[in-house]
Amino acid sequence: MAGNKWRGNPVPVSDLASAILDPVLRKRTGISVGLIQSWEEIVGPRLALNSRPEKIQWPRRLHEDDPFEPAVLVVACSGPAALHLQHETGEIIGRVNAFLGFNAVGRIRIVQKPVASVAPARPRLRKLSDAERSKLSGTVGKIEDEGLRASLEKLGAAIVASRK
Repeated sequence: MAGNKWRGNPVPVSDLASAILDPVLRKRTGISVGLIQSWEEIVGPRLALNSRPEKIQWPRRLHEDDPFEPAVLVVACSGPAALHLQHETGEIIGRVNAFLGFNAVGRIRIVQKPVASVAPARPRLRKLSDAERSKLSGTVGKIEDEGLRASLEKLGAAIVASRK
């Protein structure tokens, strides 16, 4: 193994995957991995659960001298969320263009279809023993503010209950 030397700094696997997938996605859909990964920040968590960007359709230019025309962003959206997305198209177009760095998108076309939800499942927490409850109450018992004490006790219970 003396002949194998690492060169350079370690690179996150996600960066390597993006470098491989980005050209393929751009060619087939016109979308970058970054847009897909940032979709929740662009549209918000409520809409991100029920929508996803499908592709960017660029208008055909017959000549190089033709003026630039903005593209159409095609968004897959499940039934009820389509109405919410439709009401926020102006704001979403502005956010997508800000993300891309120029006025690339002029319209959004909504395609209604089921969108797989990738919401993380909440872990089931076990019940705390009486000893764990009393230790936790003793730890936060000296905090004067009732709201803060209750919040910290709830947080502590979640942490203790998540441990096996």
